[in-house]
Amino acid sequence: MKKSLAKKNGLFARILKNADCYLYLLPYCAIFFTFTVLPVCISIFFSFTYYDVLQPPRFIGFQNYINLFANDDIFILSLKNTLVISVFTGPIGYLMSLIFAWMIAELTPKLRAVMVTALYAPSISGGAFMIFSLLFSGDSYGYINGVLLKLGIIRTPIQFLTDTKYMLAIVIVVMIWMSMGTGFLSFVAGFQTIDRTLYEAGYVEGIKNRWQELWFITLPSIKPQLLFGAVMSITGSFGAGSVSTSLFGFPSTDYAAHTIVNHLEDYGTTRFEMGYACAIATVLFVLMLSANKLVQKLIGKVGM
Repeated sequence: MKKSLAKKNGLFARILKNADCYLYLLPYCAIFFTFTVLPVCISIFFSFTYYDVLQPPRFIGFQNYINLFANDDIFILSLKNTLVISVFTGPIGYLMSLIFAWMIAELTPKLRAVMVTALYAPSISGGAFMIFSLLFSGDSYGYINGVLLKLGIIRTPIQFLTDTKYMLAIVIVVMIWMSMGTGFLSFVAGFQTIDRTLYEAGYVEGIKNRWQELWFITLPSIKPQLLFGAVMSITGSFGAGSVSTSLFGFPSTDYAAHTIVNHLEDYGTTRFEMGYACAIATVLFVLMLSANKLVQKLIGKVGM
């Protein structure tokens, strides 16, 4: 009892001692709680209710989750599509961002700025979908169909944007092309902050090549950026939805490129079944959280 009281008194003493620091953190904490933590908690609560916006929510227990996994074939298909997209685009986009950032770090400042802008631009460009719509257009004016027709590989244009065989692959290609986002910028910044004396010490200790230098010095020195980049990569891959809607319409043919986000938008913004939509959002949240925990463990082994 005395030990617990002593710990509490010590905690309060430390809080009072650093009161100015907590005061500076208060605005961010208030905004983060209001617009992130609170909506997540509210969404989890509504996932256990039947709520159509017009009537007060009615508690129904786990019925929404039972319907999701037992009765909703479209959700199962969207879950499979989302996992396939994330398995490919997450790791590939993450490694591409890391490798390109590592290569760019060796350039002069001016050339580095040009390369960073060129690689980052696709992730924020609204014209990306228009470019890929032209590339995969289902007539002879589509660039890919035009080349294949001219080379004699095909006789009739391929309907890339309506044929279910190609949709998921196209989403993966577009997602990878747009993967140089905020995580990529964090890698570029991380490489610039590494203490160069570590490399000198490493060569004295026996570092023999650039790969050993990367594994034992560079990557351990940017672990915070590695973790942030992983979180952004996972968020982007699991949050794929706008790509499918922009290229194939909503819904896509036979739901071939339907993702969890598309399913969430369908029930949340079209059908207004908010309880069911919150259950979908909660499943997506759990998937992303689990993937983040796994990545944290893997990144923790870097440089060991």
